[in-house]
Order: sequence, then structure tokens, then C-alpha cells
Amino acid sequence: MKNAYFYEVQKIYENIRSRIEERLDEYRKIWRDGDNKDIFCELAFCILTPQSKARNAWKAISELRDNNLLFTGSEEEMLPFLNIVRFNRTKAKNLYILRKQMTDENGKFITKDFFSTFNSSFEMREWIVKNIRGMSYKEASHFLRNIGFGQELAILDRHILKNLAALDVIKEVPKTVTPKLYKEIEEKLKEYCKEIDIPMENIDLLLWYLEAKDIFK
Repeated sequence: MKNAYFYEVQKIYENIRSRIEERLDEYRKIWRDGDNKDIFCELAFCILTPQSKARNAWKAISELRDNNLLFTGSEEEMLPFLNIVRFNRTKAKNLYILRKQMTDENGKFITKDFFSTFNSSFEMREWIVKNIRGMSYKEASHFLRNIGFGQELAILDRHILKNLAALDVIKEVPKTVTPKLYKEIEEKLKEYCKEIDIPMENIDLLLWYLEAKDIFK
């Protein structure tokens, strides 16, 4: 399945591989060294990312955190900080609901403690998709990759799908991605990664770099 485009991509990968692996180490460190609030910030970030720039989403989370509003603010108090992301009112509500889910009866955050109870990244993802407002398989996979659990998960946004089509991993970019199709494409990508000897968590950052010329979150 190695076409001409693959060899272009492979060349770029060799040039930026160390940067990708450095970033992945940073993700793993977040889980290893971070506390419940740190993991909550990563989860909240992925609620803000749909149809918004990642850097804007992280800026909003950082400012909410620095002002302590991410942990204590009402929807209305958080709203002005979300003007740089789309659907800000809906996302403010989703953040407020998420905070209730990720705190105990005393208001203590339990995010890391809670996710530590699962047996696999797949179990964590299924729970997120079923229980957290505003998060689909893409956002759930994004969150898990950003805390070091992306070894077997694909983050299938439109940029990644476009590149997978160019690499002949899929025939075309689907108009809609159902949960069933998401998992089917994920399996195809997993097999492709084995064939080309590039880990799944690496290829996401590589393909994102091709679009954005950036390795961020």
C-alpha cells in the first residue's frame, strides 16, 4: 500500500520524528506527573476543539484555569473566555456539566482517579462517548492521546481522513463518520501503521503536521 505520496510523507517523518516523539513524551508526562485537575484541563480542552483552532481552545482553557473559573465558575462567568471558540455558549454548558461529572460530593476533582479504574483506552473511550456531552470518538481519542493513551487510537478529523485517502488507506473521505465506520477506518489505519512501521500515535501528529506545519495538541 506504499504509494508515491507515502514516500513524501516518510521523508518528512524522518525530519520531524524527534519532535513528534518529544511531544508524545510530554503527553505521557501529563498523566504520569499530573493531578486530577491537570487531567480535567486536558478533558475540557477536547470539549472546546470541535470546529475550533486547537491553539484557541487551549488559550481559553489556560485563561479559565488561571482565573480559577474552569474549576469554580458558572456558565456565564466562563462564557467571555470562550469567545475565541465556536459554539461558545453550548461549550460553556458542556464544561459546567463536565465539572459536575468529574468532582465528588465534596467538590474534589476525581478525573485522574476515575480514569485510572478502567482496564484499557478503549474502555475509557467508550465511557467518554456515552457519558460526556460534546465528545464523539474523535474528541475522546484526542483526549486519550493527549494524556499518553493513544497507542491504539485514531483521531479521525477531516485533515487526517484527507491524508488517509491520499495514502490509499481509505478509498475516499466519507461524508459522515458513524461510530461503526470510525472503528473500521481505525482498524485499517492500525494495519497500515504496522506495514509502514510508524506507530499510530506518531502518524496522527505527522499527518496533522502536513496540514498545519505545527506539532501542538
